Amino acid sequence: QVQLVESGGGLVQAGDSLRLSCAASGRSFSRYRMGWFRQAPGKEREFVAAINGGSGGIQYADSVKGRFTISRDNAKNTVSLQMNSLKPEDTAVYYCAAGNNLVTFTYWGQGTQVTVSS
Repeated sequence: QVQLVESGGGLVQAGDSLRLSCAASGRSFSRYRMGWFRQAPGKEREFVAAINGGSGGIQYADSVKGRFTISRDNAKNTVSLQMNSLKPEDTAVYYCAAGNNLVTFTYWGQGTQVTVSS
């Protein structure tokens, strides 16, 4: 069982930066693939970024490539999402997720709101 708690959301202006953090409890954090997803009002939840356990391979959605950076600290059981050059369309609830394979995310946090004003 893994529990995830996100923090760092807020209200910013377009062009600003935010850093989201996700603290994980449970064992074997370093083995989990960790991801960030987001859900905007009236839209489906969408993938943002992920970082694998072990090799630490990274994937990004095309919409955030070059602006967002995902990283993890296995010693602290945390995963972060550095978001730069934020746009109004980045406004959403951002969720942290964990999975023990390359396909499925099993555990989810409660989400943190990010609002980007124009």
